[in-house]
Amino acid sequence: MYTKDHLEALAKEIVNASFEVHKNMGPGLLESVYEYCLSKELALRNIAHTTQQKIPLEYKGYVLSKDFYIDIFVNGQIIIEIKAVDIIAPVHQAQLLSYLKLANKRLGFLINFNVPLLKNGIRRIINGY
Repeated sequence: MYTKDHLEALAKEIVNASFEVHKNMGPGLLESVYEYCLSKELALRNIAHTTQQKIPLEYKGYVLSKDFYIDIFVNGQIIIEIKAVDIIAPVHQAQLLSYLKLANKRLGFLINFNVPLLKNGIRRIINGY
């Protein structure tokens, strides 16, 4: 189990890595480009993560035949959902919150790289509040 301080430090590194990707790549590319670049940036910072991590759908102890995929799963604790859209819609936030609930995790980031200033494209979502 990670401490709150450790998760906050990791969250800060994720935000900094995202800014680095946006600085180098700019807006207007495909989501998959940003996913690959952010994954590389996290690796350069020695931050453990997986991409396209499968989350099974469970209901009343049954694993149903529907899987969901997290774009980037950092240290098995923080979920990153990447977007490259004109506007973040409520459905995008609901998607991340669903992933947080299904994976039983507390913290996630919705990052929209298709913005002139990345600070306007980052949403921090906490499960349970």
